[in-house]
Amino acid sequence: MDQKALKTTWQQRVIIIVIALLLLGSTIATYIGIILSNNNGKKSTSDLEDQYTAKLAELNAYGATLSKQYFDTFSGFRSRVKAYNAESANSTGVKTTDLKVGDGRELATGDLEYYAYYIGWCPDESVFDSSFDDFEKPTQLKTPIYAGQGLIEGWNTGVVGMKIGGVREIQMPGELAYGSSREICGTTNSPLKFVVMAIEDEKLNQLNDELDNVYAELVGKYYDSSSTTSN
Repeated sequence: MDQKALKTTWQQRVIIIVIALLLLGSTIATYIGIILSNNNGKKSTSDLEDQYTAKLAELNAYGATLSKQYFDTFSGFRSRVKAYNAESANSTGVKTTDLKVGDGRELATGDLEYYAYYIGWCPDESVFDSSFDDFEKPTQLKTPIYAGQGLIEGWNTGVVGMKIGGVREIQMPGELAYGSSREICGTTNSPLKFVVMAIEDEKLNQLNDELDNVYAELVGKYYDSSSTTSN
């Protein structure tokens, strides 16, 4: 065979180079597409952290809105905080007094689908926790706690039968409070008293659900990162 026949013209070489470049570009584009496709819809840890912070801020902002609605009413029950006899409180079991009867549904045993503002105090009248930003000189209420997050047995027993929108004083023995697992009021097994206002709010439900979803996704991302690193 004639060797000249095997040689390509410069026009043919240009065409071959162009084709090669097109094929290379197509390959790179396909690879990038695959990477983008795999990452599509997936958020980075940083994105999730920012989203969690934003959702928490949104929840707290709504809590401030609720404070304006309930602050004046709940502040009136601060006067219920008085000293009481620890020995007597430990021997009488759970004792309740309705301070205001609500107009909503009645809480049943095991009912955890509600929110609450509260004041908790010791036999010596000292307040160990409350929903106020400052119990002595309150200016607003914190975001109400969600009962489903886990509360002490004396509280869960004490709210049974109260209605949403109501306010109840609950006295409980130390064994149904924190028992020997936690030192509170300067000792273990201390009886406690609470004033509890139970409320329901759909917007609060939505915000808490959204926050929980982001938190779960963030924890999953941390777990995946940890597993990848350990492997």
